[in-house]
Amino acid sequence: MVEVSAGHAGGGSTVAIIGGGPAGLMAAEVLAAAGLRVELFDAMPSVGRKFLLAGKGGLNLTHSEPFESFLARYGAAADWLRPRLERFGADAARAFAAGLGIATFVGSSGRVFPAAMKAAPLLRAWLQRLRARGVRLHMRQRWQGWTDEGALRFAAPAGEHVARFDATVLALGGASWPRLGSDGAWVPLLAARGVALAPLVPANCGFDVGWSEHLASRHAGAPLKSVAITWTEPDGRVVRQPGEFVLTATGVEGSLVYAASAALREAIARDGQARFALDLLPAREQTWVQAELAHPRGRRSLATHLKTRLKLDGAKAALLWEGVPEGERAAMNDPAWLAARIKALPITVRRPRPIEEAISSGGGVRLDAVDERLMLRALPGVFVAGEMLDWEAPTGGYLLTACLSTGAAAGQGVREWLAQQAGAARSAKPAGSEEAIPRPLPRPGAH
Repeated sequence: MVEVSAGHAGGGSTVAIIGGGPAGLMAAEVLAAAGLRVELFDAMPSVGRKFLLAGKGGLNLTHSEPFESFLARYGAAADWLRPRLERFGADAARAFAAGLGIATFVGSSGRVFPAAMKAAPLLRAWLQRLRARGVRLHMRQRWQGWTDEGALRFAAPAGEHVARFDATVLALGGASWPRLGSDGAWVPLLAARGVALAPLVPANCGFDVGWSEHLASRHAGAPLKSVAITWTEPDGRVVRQPGEFVLTATGVEGSLVYAASAALREAIARDGQARFALDLLPAREQTWVQAELAHPRGRRSLATHLKTRLKLDGAKAALLWEGVPEGERAAMNDPAWLAARIKALPITVRRPRPIEEAISSGGGVRLDAVDERLMLRALPGVFVAGEMLDWEAPTGGYLLTACLSTGAAAGQGVREWLAQQAGAARSAKPAGSEEAIPRPLPRPGAH
């Protein structure tokens, strides 16, 4: 086992960043711009793997909505995130991309995308700038925690090694993409050091409903477009949101379901199940729907009547029959009853899909476990950024913006803490003593 020390021949501090996603890279950006030496470690063969996959169909960088509306998307963590997002929010994310030569535009939904719609050009330009500023990348370096003396431990292809640094930023992600590196393996390492943690849970996830064999076999994979759902937040607020989602063989998934996922997940944990109301015709009033249904249909079947009068067929029409007991199906012929069902179809979800399938995860390092600089209260000199922290947000650019924002905040926090430590050391230095010259830091892994 090889041990190396932080510092380099030119003096100054060296910072370890563990995790090469957007949060870790942004921490590296801030630190390198300040002239600090940065060594970034990642267990994967290359950095930004989840970032690249998320941007494969069009990288959603951030969102253009007004700040207060933007902030509200973070739910219970909004107040905690406010000062970070005020310093680095949606406008800063766009300016950052522009600084890398990446133009952005606002889509019809208000989401912000790179002009090229891909993550790869942005990541390439970013890594080029980081390397030019001296950031060194060490791939296939799996962090194993700390030695008893406080050095960082890494498992690498060449064997285990340890290294000491002046400060550390942890940006290891949650547990929603284990094959891309976000596997939650850091949880026991921090728990063993007394860091307060909330259990990792799936966020922006699908849910199991338990469809009938008829619906599952005929309509799994069917998109439900131009619909709206209504759900109740834990604080009692009733939320209605238009959009679309997809029926799966076991339940539901997609952007509209993801928006409600935190509330649904908490209701399931509390009550064993959760419910939302699905409006199949959000552009129409219930009275209009009822009037259309009341038109005489003659010898036409109800299915034909729904298709002719309301343009409801396929998966939408099939959902109307789902869960109605055989003995109550006569009510489908009652225009008032059926109109109410079309406008507020109850969907009961029974469990979230596994965290490995989720877009993101909630839980992690509790927000009260870090100070205002994002330094762990239990581990001075160790900072946390990104999805490791206990916040969550819907898709739409909010996840990436908060990862960039907390990465920037952690980088700035390291700068402030190191300056404070240096000031304390100077104050404690006896008159006439000489500054110690730090030893060079050998390369602990492949560049």
